[in-house]
Amino acid sequence: MKEKLKIYDPIFKEKAIQLSYERGNVSRVEKELKITRSLLFSWRKEHQKFGNASFPGTGKLKLNPEQEQIHKLEKKLKELELKFEILKKGNKYLFQDRLSLYQFIDSNKKIYSINNMCKALGVSAITYYRWKKQIIPKTQIRIILIKQEITSIFFEFKERYGSPRITKELQKRGYKIECTRVAKYMRQLGLRSMVIKKNKVRINSEFNLYAPNILDEKYIATQPSKVWISAITYIKTTKGYLYLTIILDLFDHKIIGWSLGDGLTTKETVLVAWEMAVNNREITNKLIFHSTRGAQYASRSFTKTLNFHKSVTRSMSNKGDYLDNAIARDFFNQLKKEFACRHKRLTKNEMRVEIFEYIETLHNKKESIFNLK
Repeated sequence: MKEKLKIYDPIFKEKAIQLSYERGNVSRVEKELKITRSLLFSWRKEHQKFGNASFPGTGKLKLNPEQEQIHKLEKKLKELELKFEILKKGNKYLFQDRLSLYQFIDSNKKIYSINNMCKALGVSAITYYRWKKQIIPKTQIRIILIKQEITSIFFEFKERYGSPRITKELQKRGYKIECTRVAKYMRQLGLRSMVIKKNKVRINSEFNLYAPNILDEKYIATQPSKVWISAITYIKTTKGYLYLTIILDLFDHKIIGWSLGDGLTTKETVLVAWEMAVNNREITNKLIFHSTRGAQYASRSFTKTLNFHKSVTRSMSNKGDYLDNAIARDFFNQLKKEFACRHKRLTKNEMRVEIFEYIETLHNKKESIFNLK
């Protein structure tokens, strides 16, 4: 029967080498420790080459001090790369509730070790295992169901509902919940409504010259060029905002003048729209030109342009009166509802083409009830 190869402890090897140097007699050490001369010399040779790292133990690398340092750095680098990979995948769950984080760990346990994931994500492994064993509490189940309902409502209403409107919808469906909690859950879910916010732009306007409200909400015109209504709005594109100015004839609601530009100066807005309007329709009798109280309409240059036409009477909305320019506002609301919201990803050039087609091809043909010669 073949004798089994004896395995010596690393500490035994080091003591044997030390003893051989102290005694100076290898034969004596051989007899005392019951090892062969060749084995002892082999250990001494390894010790001279690798020093204290000569006998690392079973399954460990035999490295000199420099190699050991490199090995430690490589190991640290691999750990950092693994941590980065886990964080990259689980980053979005860090800002959600613990349940979402635990579910991420559980779904990726075949790819990464649970300890590595818990360490990278700052989660206690003990807490994770406790969660794994226990049944999900009723309150947690309720939160999950509410979040599912919030997500359903959000996409049902084309991503336009914010937390207040979703709260009302939830309450209609029997949920007792406050708006602040809905807002919190929406943040955790990453849901954000597509609400068009007003862009505050500084206008380099001239001295403001305001006019009284002559029209006074009497939205009736029996002939063309009796009442023109004008207003300005903003339209969002992928590269910022465009500003749309319209002049609408109250007789047939046709847009007879308009401009679409990058700026809000008088030259870029109302003067361009006015020039188009007077070219499209002749002012033959008394005309009321009604507008908002915007700085463009109250500027000296536009006031001077209107005063040039003796038959034009200026009229402006009352300050803070929501109904004073309802016709123009309704047109903009319809445009944004049917057009702008559906084309929110258009560039400025694409938007210019679409606005032209909407006004000239769709709106004016639909609204016009007569043809001018």
